Amino acid sequence: MTGDDRVVAARRFLVAQGLQAADEQSHWTPLTGGVSSDLWRVDLPGRTLCVKAALSRLRVADDWSAPLERNAVEYDWLSFAREHVPGSCPRLLGQDVQAGFFAMEYLPADDHPQWKATLLAGDVDPEFAGRVGDVVGRLHAASAGDESVRRRFATDANFDALRIAPYLRVTAGRNPGVADRLHDLADRLAGTRLALVHGDLSPKNILVHPTTPILLDAECAWFGDPAFDLAFCLTHLLLKSRVRTDRAGPLRESADRLLAAHRRHLDWEPPHEFDERVAGLVPALLLARVDGASPVEYLTAPGDRSLVRDTAVLLLRSRLGRTAEVLDSGMAALAPLHA
Repeated sequence: MTGDDRVVAARRFLVAQGLQAADEQSHWTPLTGGVSSDLWRVDLPGRTLCVKAALSRLRVADDWSAPLERNAVEYDWLSFAREHVPGSCPRLLGQDVQAGFFAMEYLPADDHPQWKATLLAGDVDPEFAGRVGDVVGRLHAASAGDESVRRRFATDANFDALRIAPYLRVTAGRNPGVADRLHDLADRLAGTRLALVHGDLSPKNILVHPTTPILLDAECAWFGDPAFDLAFCLTHLLLKSRVRTDRAGPLRESADRLLAAHRRHLDWEPPHEFDERVAGLVPALLLARVDGASPVEYLTAPGDRSLVRDTAVLLLRSRLGRTAEVLDSGMAALAPLHA
């Protein structure tokens, strides 16, 4: 289906949902920044909304396909999050599971900047990172041990296709020296089922707002290991320290604030067990962001990718058992003059 055909189908979806009158004019603007879905800003008379549709093949160099059902998974996660932490996600307007579309409120970038953009610009606010940890911790705690949530998000195949295979197993194939360690971590991740996981807790999917962080893009949602969410976000803070070495100190404090705020809600298992799994996943995901199926785009300076790779491999081999040790060692290597 071409881009124009997808817009026609998406417009039919809006009409069927009663979100657009059949004779009403609309202006569709593609939104950028993601690799896994089509996303449009839709301007209608007197109102604006957003429509999302998952792609069967992701926009990356690797051959990476994923189930279209993840569109409905994301809608369900957003519904859960809004129920348990009001205001933490955009307002949902309607969905068509069969067609693979859903609509939500449009949040203007001027009032809701992307956390990734603010971090790369050097605007690092550890207090905001703490609010992210608080929201995510509340959502993990609300779902932990809930059998109905477990059944609702038994999306193992989806999570494997979107996260375990492209991030850990692809990376293992490209790094034979630590392949066994990466496969062990992948197996443990796949077999741990404790709480509802967002699955893509990257600063690009978090909007900055004065009252609460707003979380987006939960199509990887899965009832599994909540340590993955923390590790995923911390990995991005580490990577930002390489690009903004001058902000390494506040980035390290942001990591501490995020962990501490999340820990206040951690009541489903001993904190040291949770922390040990986070510590194992951070270097694996760090390596995945240079050698996995979805490498970050902003490591552009000569030697950056090699330095990240060498740091991640060293950390994987070190098997540090505490997240603080991993962060200290990683940041000392990536931002040596400012860590």
